[in-house]
Amino acid sequence: MRHGKRFNHLSRKAPHRKSMLSNMASSLIIHKKIETTVAKAKALRKYVEPLLTKSKSDTTHSRRSVFSHLQNKESVSELFNNISEKISLRPGGYTRIIKTGNRLGDNAEMCIIELVDYNSLLLDEVAPQKKSTRRRRKKKSSEPAKTTKPAAKDKKDEKKKSESKKPKKDDKKDSK
Repeated sequence: MRHGKRFNHLSRKAPHRKSMLSNMASSLIIHKKIETTVAKAKALRKYVEPLLTKSKSDTTHSRRSVFSHLQNKESVSELFNNISEKISLRPGGYTRIIKTGNRLGDNAEMCIIELVDYNSLLLDEVAPQKKSTRRRRKKKSSEPAKTTKPAAKDKKDEKKKSESKKPKKDDKKDSK
């Protein structure tokens, strides 16, 4: 029975799954963005986020523990030298999954998984926007004097219009 075993096995045996996630994590760290299926991306997120958290403290122990997962010197050096500086202020959520549609061959859900701090398009869009302040309309009670004069003029205009219309109606009645 598989009670309590909640992670996705990805239809692979344990050694294959571990090596696949290790390779995908190394690729993600080096390239900052990879395209894969949604199930693999969700499994990779659970695998790589603790490694990114460990990279915040640059100690020999954390380097060795990350290397035991990744087995790639280039990705470990990239992680501790460059990426850890950018994510140092972020409390978590280092990756983003963007769904891109279905694959043509087998109709699998595809997505792009990327490091949040390295998407230049989204960072540029967010930076220049300022939060607009909402302003309330002025109350009508503060301007009663201004509204009374135009209202009187409006009443006079309405009377003139109605008077000008009445004789025309009377003319039509007289012509009959």
